[in-house]
Amino acid sequence: MRAAEGQAMRGSRPEDEKLPIGRSFTYGLQHVLTMYGGIIAPPLIVGGAAGLTPAEQGVLVASCLFIGGLATILQTIGLPFFGAQLPLVQGVSFASVATLVAIVNGGGGMPAVFGAVLVASVIGFVIAPFFARIIRFFPPVVTGVVITMIGLSLTPVAANWAMGGDSEAKDYGSLANIGLAAVTLLVVLLLSKVGSAAISRLSILLAIVIGTVIAALSGMVDFSMVFEGPFFAVPTPFAFGWPVFEIGGIISMTIVVLVTLTETTADMLAVGEITKSKVNSKRIADGLRADMASSIVAPIFNTFTQTAFAQNVGLVAITGITSRFVVAAGGGILVVLGLLPVLGRVVAAVPAPVLGGAGIVLFGTVAASGIRTLATVKYDGLNLVIVAASIAFGCLPIVSPTFYNSFPDWFSTIFASGISSGTLMAVVLNLLFNEMKFGTPAKDASVFAAAPPRVVCQDDICALLDGDQYADGKLIDKEGREVPVVTQEEYAQIETGDMDRPVPRKHEGGAGE
Repeated sequence: MRAAEGQAMRGSRPEDEKLPIGRSFTYGLQHVLTMYGGIIAPPLIVGGAAGLTPAEQGVLVASCLFIGGLATILQTIGLPFFGAQLPLVQGVSFASVATLVAIVNGGGGMPAVFGAVLVASVIGFVIAPFFARIIRFFPPVVTGVVITMIGLSLTPVAANWAMGGDSEAKDYGSLANIGLAAVTLLVVLLLSKVGSAAISRLSILLAIVIGTVIAALSGMVDFSMVFEGPFFAVPTPFAFGWPVFEIGGIISMTIVVLVTLTETTADMLAVGEITKSKVNSKRIADGLRADMASSIVAPIFNTFTQTAFAQNVGLVAITGITSRFVVAAGGGILVVLGLLPVLGRVVAAVPAPVLGGAGIVLFGTVAASGIRTLATVKYDGLNLVIVAASIAFGCLPIVSPTFYNSFPDWFSTIFASGISSGTLMAVVLNLLFNEMKFGTPAKDASVFAAAPPRVVCQDDICALLDGDQYADGKLIDKEGREVPVVTQEEYAQIETGDMDRPVPRKHEGGAGE
């Protein structure tokens, strides 16, 4: 009976599964907690650079949550030509922060930021269908690199959270913070090990709750700000004035939009790989259109470009909950948080080290999913070079964040992201080595290519008996007698009984002849 009910709730695609409402919102809350620190960081950073008051920064955060929730619902539920209908959480891209701060510091203030976001998003909307056609250039050797780089790129985020989240704080990197992250990580692992599937799937949420309780008992949680500020508030359009359009800011933001389109495409491919769902160019185009449509509306309601959140891809992988309706429920929670700032302040009170402990598992799971995809790649050509160069290149800005500081702003905007730089390198190398036919043939690939697997013909195996062994270039039976090794021609002569010719001599070269 239960199996029949489960089958009735499941659609034709894994992501179409519908869970009971209570479970959907519970798992949806888990998604919100996973990405909450990441989604509120950009408005706080940009607002701080613009010199906004705490109340004005609160408006930015509320708007960010409100639009992120609506964008998530559009992406997951979908409309004709809009929405990939995949379990993807949408929010403000952290890739845009540096550019947004640069526009603010250029003297245009928040109106110039919103003007640049608006125009760049319109450009992104126009090119989205053409951008989606690159799907054919994303075979497993590329998607595996992309998914792996998503996980690796997020690892510094988990480390920063585990250390406290605020590098200016006195206790940043303290043993107390790292210890709290370690406890949270341990709880995630223990809950994942229990026999109950329900508890295992909720391991991240439960670990965050338990970690917060432990932090509260240790005096590491500050709830004083929860009831300061309005209880209910609706985002006001153009709260910071009408947008101002500056050509420099528009060009910079257009480059950022290209990066976010690349990252969203990578996230859609990653989720498709995890859910085992088909992600074709049409679906990617619908997802990118939803991305850009949300980004066009975003500056009207005082927020920035929207993109898929990579950290939630890890949550889908580790929980096995692939339902898009669960993520849509999380989008609904984000909308409510945007309308009820008091709830947002409760979630914001979760200590960063707790999120860091959970993030280690989440982001590591994404990288592991990429490695699993790379395991399906046939390394008989230059694929090993593609994987090696792309991952190493993508890791450069991760291990050395200042690597591109001396480069032009437009260049560093693109390549300072490990996801976008690794993706671009993998796509270009795949085109060069696998799509273009000139140069070194695949069968004569570089010295870096992996050696082919060793195999033995089935007929050869059938000729062996129990106890036979090969030593010092000779085949020895179980009695210790040497078995002559002959050529195919000599073997055929013996098999047909043609003994008129001399008996073939024993070869010294071994079975390889």
